[in-house]
Amino acid sequence: MPQKRIKMKKIREIIRLAETSSLSQRQIAKAVNVSRPVVSEALQKFKATGLKREEIKGISDTLLNDLLTEQKKSESKSDELKKNFPEYAIELKRKGVTLSLLWEEYLQNIPDGLKYAQFCWHYQQWRKDKKLSMHIDHKAGDKMFVDYAGHRMEITDPKTGKMIPAEVFVAILPASQLTFAEASENQTQESFMRSNERALRFFGGVPAAIVPDNLKSGVIKADIYEPDLNPLFADFAEYYRTAVIPARSRKPKDKAHVENAVKIIYRRIFAPLRNKTFHSLSELNQAIKERLEMHNNKKLTKMEVSRQELFEDVERSELKALPINPYPLKYFQEDTLVEFNYHVRLKEDQHYYSVPHILRKKRVKLIYDDRNVAIYHDNIRIVQHRRNRSSHKYSTLRDHMPTNHRYKDNWNPEKLKWWAGNIGEETQRAVTHLLNTKPHPEQAYKSCMGILGQASKYGHDILNLACRRALNLEMVSYKVISNEAKAIMEQYEKEMDNKQFSLLPEIHKNIRGKQYYK
Repeated sequence: MPQKRIKMKKIREIIRLAETSSLSQRQIAKAVNVSRPVVSEALQKFKATGLKREEIKGISDTLLNDLLTEQKKSESKSDELKKNFPEYAIELKRKGVTLSLLWEEYLQNIPDGLKYAQFCWHYQQWRKDKKLSMHIDHKAGDKMFVDYAGHRMEITDPKTGKMIPAEVFVAILPASQLTFAEASENQTQESFMRSNERALRFFGGVPAAIVPDNLKSGVIKADIYEPDLNPLFADFAEYYRTAVIPARSRKPKDKAHVENAVKIIYRRIFAPLRNKTFHSLSELNQAIKERLEMHNNKKLTKMEVSRQELFEDVERSELKALPINPYPLKYFQEDTLVEFNYHVRLKEDQHYYSVPHILRKKRVKLIYDDRNVAIYHDNIRIVQHRRNRSSHKYSTLRDHMPTNHRYKDNWNPEKLKWWAGNIGEETQRAVTHLLNTKPHPEQAYKSCMGILGQASKYGHDILNLACRRALNLEMVSYKVISNEAKAIMEQYEKEMDNKQFSLLPEIHKNIRGKQYYK
């Protein structure tokens, strides 16, 4: 082994001097301390490999020796081997298939075939072709890359003739290069989610992961370590039992597949349709579908197979089954405060839903659709209500109330007045005033409950006095009464402190002063 390393070191030096200097073979032989015929033979063998000096820097001594010493023998074998490379590229997309396995199978058919290092080297040289590099990097069923084309297509309004831009969504399965494209009105969360869904339905299955670019529709905040996913898209991925792996910012390799697909879409869809007029989104998508079918059935360069054929052969069976029903569209209301009356407000409908009273002042998340409103705290669903679109109304479950509130089930003005009357006449007047001044009594329920809740904090007397002041000021509201009650309590406490000080004995001659203790 030491002799072999020395020999290869000298051969590398011979090649370096021959390509980087003007020395003759005789001078090179003298510099390397070998005979001139050795230099001549080494250079002839190296020239026969078709390699350049820069290319052998990353080649092991063993492989370089094999390439130089078995050049004639390996030339014909490598030519035969190269015929199998398109098939190998397809086989390597299957799970568990490696170059080592393919080499072992190759030797079963050709026992005196190329060594493993040569086998791998010739395959890597073949796949370095730029036209091939996009086709052979991914395992089947692994990922779906998605993005919007940078340019838009256009729809012509049949009435006004106005040109309306249309976004073009593109999805690609990189293992087979099977591509999906469609036009949509915009890039909103819902449009993005539905385009992803139609892509999955087009492919007939679900990959292990979806890789979006850092679009706001899919990713709220891009981060190299923990990107924040849009809640709707995250829920969509969970429904389809797949993962979302956003492409890293400023990492072109992460999205090279879909960007390459977009470039091809420009050539094979945008360009052929550039002079055609479309009057509706469905009309445009029909034209895109026809061109897309042609694209997917076109043979891949040097692969002797189309995207559709490659997909059917190696990828379709690797995709997970689709859910029977489409994703039920959901909406999200994050970081919602549970109010003092243990209800949360669904902003879209201005309707209030109850949660267990122990969650007062906590933050919850609302996930809702056309029929239901689910409320989550600490990632656990606490309750699900039937959706009610009545504004300023309350949906309250009896079990959510504190014990002392349950007799007020099915709130109504009479019960609130009755509760206020138990505290005092002034409080009852204030509550009645609030109920009478709102177009709908339910709009005053929150304020009334807040006012009545002050009784447990300040006592009945102070609350009644605060209500009287608010009525005199003609400023009856929860905030005003709460502030008045607080001010009265502070004044009362100050007076009590002064009263305590007044009980202390006055200073006279029989009381030792501070001078006494010096």
